[in-house]
Amino acid sequence: MTVRTTTDPKPTPVALAFALIHRLERVPRGLDALLWRLAAATVFWRSGQTKVTGFHINDSTFDLFRDEYKVPLVPPEVAAVLASITENLCAVLLVIGLASRLSAGALFGMTLVIEIFVYPESWPDHLLWSAVLVPILLRGPGALSLDHLIRRRFG
Repeated sequence: MTVRTTTDPKPTPVALAFALIHRLERVPRGLDALLWRLAAATVFWRSGQTKVTGFHINDSTFDLFRDEYKVPLVPPEVAAVLASITENLCAVLLVIGLASRLSAGALFGMTLVIEIFVYPESWPDHLLWSAVLVPILLRGPGALSLDHLIRRRFG
């Protein structure tokens, strides 16, 4: 019987890269979805908060929708109210992970309206917003959400 004493060879950069990839792939899916939800919520919450004071929509918000945004087919007063409510409410719902797909869909729709009718030159921003909203819409809010708990409970 021969006894071999070998030392492990030093890992190659490729082996280290694959080991890192393997560890990254083991991070639970809920973490990325939580980050998507928080990123989207931050953008729309900050925008929504500029439109309101307490529970009242600012006069400047109505002026903005009347003079600058000019969304077709919707009166400016209605668009101002809808946008203010949608941005603030959907942001909160995304943070807690409740009605996440509905909220992401509403905010994605709002993003499309902004891109097409209001600020088409801001497409890089709208692309980033869409990049975090679409995975929520398609794949759901992840395991770290109230939606997930409700689905597990009521199947």
